[in-house]
Amino acid sequence: MTGTDHEHSESVVLAAQWLAEQNPAPQPIIPELRKRFPLTALQACEAAALSNRYRFLRKAHG
Repeated sequence: MTGTDHEHSESVVLAAQWLAEQNPAPQPIIPELRKRFPLTALQACEAAALSNRYRFLRKAHG
C-alpha cells in the first residue's frame, strides 16, 4: 500500500484535517498530534504529510 493506494486510518485523517486548519501550525508538530489524537509516531508523521496535501489542494481549488 503505497502512493495513491494507501488508505489512512480515521484518526490520521482527523488529525490531518485538524492540523491543516491550524495557522500557524503548532510546534513541534508530531508531539502535538500525538497528544491530541491516538496516534503512533508513524501515524503522526502520516497525518502531518496529509495535512500538507490538504492545504495544497485547498489553495489549488479555492
